[in-house]
Amino acid sequence: MPRKSRGQSEAGPDAVDQHVGARIRLRRALLGMSQTTLGARLDLSFQQIQKYEKGANRVSAGRLWAFAAALDVPVSFFFDDMPDVPRAAPGGPAAAADGCPADAVDVLAKRETLELVRAYYDVADAEVRRRLFDLVKSMASTRRRVRHAA
Repeated sequence: MPRKSRGQSEAGPDAVDQHVGARIRLRRALLGMSQTTLGARLDLSFQQIQKYEKGANRVSAGRLWAFAAALDVPVSFFFDDMPDVPRAAPGGPAAAADGCPADAVDVLAKRETLELVRAYYDVADAEVRRRLFDLVKSMASTRRRVRHAA
């Protein structure tokens, strides 16, 4: 019988661990940093970084503090946008995350999304950035209206 990781349920990684891991990956990618580079900053292998990012390894409080320092964000960043996750009794399996559509998480994990966000923030003029934002929002709204009308 395969051994389960400490703090993991039989069903797989805990929803909170997956969210924190996804936020680590998001920030690392937004900075254009490789897993190897982040690992070097934290004295970890890139394989360990992969496991943290997938939620396979639970991030301890001390390690979370180190990730925050290495990625130049407050610790709270890793919990931003976290849906309400009902917690199971200690030692029991964690409940599934509610309120966060699976496709929203998938979109944030795509390289295209990260490149778009990087390019957006590379636009130096704040007014141009705002207009670009408004343009994309209006295009998305038009698409939604057409889809709902069909």
